[in-house]
Amino acid sequence: MADRKKPATAPLSEVTVDAARAIVRLSRRLEVALAEVDLTLSQYRVLVFLANGESRPSRIAPNVNVTRPTVTALVDGLVTRGLVDRQPDDHDRRRVRHKVTTGGKRALAEADRAVDAHLRVLSGYLDEKSASDALRGLAVWHGAMDAAIAATNPGETTPVVVHTNSPRREVAR
Repeated sequence: MADRKKPATAPLSEVTVDAARAIVRLSRRLEVALAEVDLTLSQYRVLVFLANGESRPSRIAPNVNVTRPTVTALVDGLVTRGLVDRQPDDHDRRRVRHKVTTGGKRALAEADRAVDAHLRVLSGYLDEKSASDALRGLAVWHGAMDAAIAATNPGETTPVVVHTNSPRREVAR
């Protein structure tokens, strides 16, 4: 694993500013894609995180970058829709654990297809190599975010997706 690096102190880079602005615009495109399958971006993030296995609210919040009260509201909505199941913790009845239901897995697969379709349309405006590089670049950033989350939760097992040329696999960190 790469060492955590200090942020650069150099002046703003036009490339990083453009990248940040592209991310903002892409997130809006993803919101549109997810709306087609009746999910919000935050609900999608919760489903993606829980697809790695069950979890408690205190672990969900930092991994989907929302507050615990927001996680409660998000999960309540997903439970009501039958996409997430809430169960008492086997070891501590005061705690609850959440996991994606079969319906939630179907909804997540449908959302993934919608996101894929929108990204393919956008990448169609690039030449083949640029489109491939752009999508691989996003996957690299996904790995960086997983590593950052793992680094902020030392001692806990965190599902981290390792990106290789082979199919995605998960590694406990």
